Amino acid sequence: MLFPSIALLWLCQTVLAQYSSDDLMSFVTLPDVRAVKFNVHHHNRDRISPGYWFVTPYLHIEPDAPSSLYEQYQIGPHIYDGEGHLIWSGAQQFDNRNAFDFRVVNGLSADPQLSFILNHAWDGAEDTGYGMILTNDYKVERKLPLRRDLGIFDIHEFKVREDGKTALVTVYLSHEIGLDEYGRPGEKTWLESGGFAELDINTAEVIQWWDSYNRIPLPETVHYSPSSPVEGHPGWDYVHINSIDKNEIGDYLISARFTNTIYLISCMDGNIMWRLGGKYSDFEQDFTFSKQHDAKFIESNGTHHLISFLNNASDEEFNEENQSSSMFVQLDTSVKPWTARVVKRYIRPDYQLSRLRGNTQLLPNDHVFTCWSKGGYISEHTAEGEAVLEANFTSPRYSSYRAYKFEFTGRPDTPPDLVASVYGTDETNIVTTVWVSWNGATDVAEWHFYAQASDFHDPVFVGKAPRVDFETMFIGAGYLDWVTAKAVDVNGTVLGTSEVHRSNHPDWKSTGYRGKSSPRPLNPSTLFESGDAEGDYLADSGRKSSDAIDTETQKTISVLNLTYENIRSIGAAFSFILLICLFCGIVASYMVIRGWRVRLYQRLGRESAFADERVRLQSPHED
Repeated sequence: MLFPSIALLWLCQTVLAQYSSDDLMSFVTLPDVRAVKFNVHHHNRDRISPGYWFVTPYLHIEPDAPSSLYEQYQIGPHIYDGEGHLIWSGAQQFDNRNAFDFRVVNGLSADPQLSFILNHAWDGAEDTGYGMILTNDYKVERKLPLRRDLGIFDIHEFKVREDGKTALVTVYLSHEIGLDEYGRPGEKTWLESGGFAELDINTAEVIQWWDSYNRIPLPETVHYSPSSPVEGHPGWDYVHINSIDKNEIGDYLISARFTNTIYLISCMDGNIMWRLGGKYSDFEQDFTFSKQHDAKFIESNGTHHLISFLNNASDEEFNEENQSSSMFVQLDTSVKPWTARVVKRYIRPDYQLSRLRGNTQLLPNDHVFTCWSKGGYISEHTAEGEAVLEANFTSPRYSSYRAYKFEFTGRPDTPPDLVASVYGTDETNIVTTVWVSWNGATDVAEWHFYAQASDFHDPVFVGKAPRVDFETMFIGAGYLDWVTAKAVDVNGTVLGTSEVHRSNHPDWKSTGYRGKSSPRPLNPSTLFESGDAEGDYLADSGRKSSDAIDTETQKTISVLNLTYENIRSIGAAFSFILLICLFCGIVASYMVIRGWRVRLYQRLGRESAFADERVRLQSPHED
């Protein structure tokens, strides 16, 4: 019985670990967002290049079916800094949709912009996915669809060209073919070909497109054999194109994972100009590679090309080498025989294999940033090959197809998010805790906090705290209300201001509050001078200001607050009494005047009656 019990406990622990949320961030200011955490290892912090990480965490490569259950926002485009702190989450903005190929775009405007692929909806019937372009305030500027006859918007590539006029995308199409060349006359199967399209960046018009069908022969594939069973639609994925690039001449570079080949395609007629790798390589080469991803031009002048790519060296079932690597290869087609030589190779730092996906990026300082995909594993190498950085998602449930590193300035057009709450058990220990964040802001160095005596009073500076993470916590002495926060950069420039927020407070009686009466907001001007640069505060790091907030200070605060409130109460009562007296005086005056008029009328009436009587006594005609 002991062994089954242990096995059951182990199974329960495994299941609970899979559904634990400890590997996700949570925020008071963005309660619906649960961003993925990073584990970060700085091997040589001084040599790490500047920039932010652009990643797209996902759980499943295909969209999940809609659910009526509540789901927090976890997946989609995200930006992190070099410490693994969240900078921007686009999960809520894009409704938890899978996103891919998230990067910075230059050439569309004076400011850098962002681009990514928004994956197709679950059924893919109407919403077939888009190429998205955002401004640096995270507004959608362009939403490019793919022509319907070219299928859904593929997840592998959406690259805006340097001139800002066109974008390159990968394309998958299906064809029904006969298997005569495989010695199976009369049999047919569906075949999924790979290709690319070049789109006008403003209209999404297809300027150029290319398909591997009838260009790359079926025998080049290493994924199928003559005896493979036939398949229905979409069919044999025989080339699996996963990247597209274009040089200044106009020729296209594509990577086909299931032929182990990188191809150069002529912009003039669509013919294959050369093959690197695979069964029919046109080069003499001193290296091997397989199942590669993300082939890109570094330099290209017609006869000499320097290209980069991720050598996965494996798939889900087999591996040709023991480690995956980022590779830089020099190609010379000026003389026969053509040659291909490895210029640089950067081995995956943990000496493991990336069996699926990934990409390689050459940074401006010649460092190499690589996404090894599974678990969001990323690394940075110097040009000499030193691994200066490794990081991965804390949760093994998530991956990122690609990841990039760019310098970027984010300027959200929405105000910072703020939440304030009051806590305490008696008059001596009341504090106000404020949380603030600004989703997407990159330049915030510190937060300045303000409170008001009422909605009609001016804000008073009550303290500040450095920004060290996505969300900053500030603790102020006393009951602060009508709270705002200003985002300030390193030069002291105010970048943005939150809206005015009322502080949340508990039901004081139910929490066992021991004060004589329920706390009321204090007037911050009694403690702080408007415009002060300092104040008593506690930041999220736990550090105090120069003067500790001790019990005596708390008592003084309480006395001042109570005195102020009493004065306000006395003044209000006095004003009420004056108003009542004034009202009574008006009523009394009215009554006095009315009574005088009535008596006058009665007196005049009696005098008139006496006159008539005298006339009647004096009349000679009276009987």
